[in-house]
Amino acid sequence: MEQPEKWLSVVEIAAHLGISKETVYRWLERGKIPAHKVGKQWKFKVSEVDAWVKNGGASE
Repeated sequence: MEQPEKWLSVVEIAAHLGISKETVYRWLERGKIPAHKVGKQWKFKVSEVDAWVKNGGASE
């Protein structure tokens, strides 16, 4: 059975993309990056973020 995809934090998704967490927060403010609010924290699915990057979402 396949493991469910893990949710990543801002720091973890920034490391995954090789960017600063400030850039992630800037994208969040602009509503650009696919993210989900869990309580007071933002969480990310790697598959959603990777698809967004591949579709040119991170090029701006």
